[in-house]
Amino acid sequence: MLIIFAAAIVVALLVSVVVLNAATGAIERPLIYFPSGAVDRTPADVGLEYEQVDLVTADGVVIEGWFVPGTDETHSRISWLWFHGNAGNIGDRVDLIRELHDAVGVSIFIVSYRGYGRSSGSPTEQGLYRDARAALEYLRSRPDVDPERIVYFGRSIGSAVAVDLASSEPPFALVIEGSFPSLRWLARQVYPWLPVWPFLHERYEVEAKARAIAAPALVIHGDRDEITPTSGGRTVAAALGGEVELVIVPGAGHNDLPTVAGADYYRWIDSFLERVERAG
Repeated sequence: MLIIFAAAIVVALLVSVVVLNAATGAIERPLIYFPSGAVDRTPADVGLEYEQVDLVTADGVVIEGWFVPGTDETHSRISWLWFHGNAGNIGDRVDLIRELHDAVGVSIFIVSYRGYGRSSGSPTEQGLYRDARAALEYLRSRPDVDPERIVYFGRSIGSAVAVDLASSEPPFALVIEGSFPSLRWLARQVYPWLPVWPFLHERYEVEAKARAIAAPALVIHGDRDEITPTSGGRTVAAALGGEVELVIVPGAGHNDLPTVAGADYYRWIDSFLERVERAG
């Protein structure tokens, strides 16, 4: 009887946890988002001019961003709206910002999601979508930005944010890296032995939203991605409604694509933007 009673308590606790998480997402979010509060570096540390930008989202959250003006006359009208991954903050992307700026010359605007860096609030799926919309509205309002020449870039969870935004606010082009069809799909890959995916509160339905996007897209994925298997990138690329270029990088994992690909990484981006500009 004691064993049955103990088992009943365990089952009741598990059911309570599942119900609580399904209702609020409070349990799963610490397993999805890994923000860092300290912003230890800025673009100035790598010799870039930049503007510090503080935005207020539709629900009153203050988020931090950086605008780095472009230099390359070839892509002088293009602005790159950058949505980062689920860990750290924008300070951890300074070297990548410099590399893209030097190689391609576009203007770059990057924001720290709510709860990341100096941004207020706590991260949630809908919250990140609101952050993206605030960033786009700001970028479109700048007199030195062509609102018809904004490219959305997202990597990892940022690809889901970029796709969500693109599904309702068409970009000039879309570039995504390390993407996945949905969070439930990803949970099945990461935790195949733990059937948690039906109970996830956060969804990030990338594949479904990708079907509404007609803008040209570049999808980059490593063939050794240990977080989001290559099949995920292929699935998202196949779902996109516009012209799509899919690049699978041999030997690249989830976090080292630019390093493994080297100069080719930026050549792919530069060539893609040139083709989009010619077509547009």
